[in-house]
Amino acid sequence: QMQLVESGGGLVQPGGSLRLSCTASGNILDYFDIGWFRQAPGKEREGVGCLSRDTDRTQFLDSVKGRFTISRDHDHITAYLQMDNLKPEDTAVYYCAADRPYTNQPICAMAQTSYDYWGRGTQVTVSS
Repeated sequence: QMQLVESGGGLVQPGGSLRLSCTASGNILDYFDIGWFRQAPGKEREGVGCLSRDTDRTQFLDSVKGRFTISRDHDHITAYLQMDNLKPEDTAVYYCAADRPYTNQPICAMAQTSYDYWGRGTQVTVSS
């Protein structure tokens, strides 16, 4: 059973950057699509972005396009969410998730129901 642990959250000023890490144990992330999600207080959890296992193509929520990127580390067990030009509305608990598609999929999914493995989240607060 794979487990995921997020790290790298914290308090940052508007316009600043953070890099969140998602570290896996029990399996390697090369076999999985990676999804990042967030949940702000009083709101539903939403998909932020994802990275395809098979093509390395990414998808992002419109409000973060051009500011967030997702990548994998060469260590095979870590994925990252790089967040630049952060805004107060990016404040949320951020979760990483992993999905192992049964067939080759050129595009990753942004739907939460597609993901089987989840971390417990890390808090990101953007405030001056």
